[in-house]
Amino acid sequence: MQSDRVDLNADAGEGLGQDPALFRIVTSASIACGFHAGDPGTMRTAVALAREHGVAIGAHPSFPDLSGFGRREMVLTPGEVEECVTYQVGALADIAAGQGVRLQHVKPHGALYNMASRDPELADAIARAVAAFDPALVLFGLSGSRLLEAGTRAGLRTASEVFADRAYRRDGTLVPRTEAGAVVHDAAVVVPRAVAMVREQAVTADDGTRVALRVDTICVHGDTPAAADLAARLRQALGESGIQVASLSSS
Repeated sequence: MQSDRVDLNADAGEGLGQDPALFRIVTSASIACGFHAGDPGTMRTAVALAREHGVAIGAHPSFPDLSGFGRREMVLTPGEVEECVTYQVGALADIAAGQGVRLQHVKPHGALYNMASRDPELADAIARAVAAFDPALVLFGLSGSRLLEAGTRAGLRTASEVFADRAYRRDGTLVPRTEAGAVVHDAAVVVPRAVAMVREQAVTADDGTRVALRVDTICVHGDTPAAADLAARLRQALGESGIQVASLSSS
């Protein structure tokens, strides 16, 4: 299967200084809601940038882990996860509403995202929270993951996300950042790889296995050095390949 349309998203509002440049390029942004990064001021600023540049926004909820940037695995009950997600989505939604902006999506951050990709109970807790808050929200998750399955069970529209700068395992999961080669730093490799992922709906895993993907949106991490430059090169290459870059809400 081939595709000629994709969303280009970035994690934002994390206080890393790249948001003004990124919002000129990406079509969607997932905004930190205070549990791994950000505060009301950074959320308000990110929403304003999104509104100025016509970028669709979503909440980027995390485990309560400011000191670990949300990348440390935690053990919470399903009820606690639902409360964490609901609180963070609600915080951003209220700030966005103050500027006349509605949320498009929810994308869990870091360890919460990765754990929910493989843990059905955790995935269901997130999906229940999102569906209860607003069933019109799109749930972003790793392509082929338990999180997307949970979103479907909850009646949500889902978006399959891929990472052009991350190594994949043969089961479709990401190689943990603690392992060598988990992050691909060379833009000359990342950019054509992203185009191929969209065109071929597949990626080559770290062991050479070909892994099928569904590609609705491509992520550019806001904490990647020169993230805005990488996003610009990605968008240009996708366009030159005949692939339309647009947010999911514009479809």
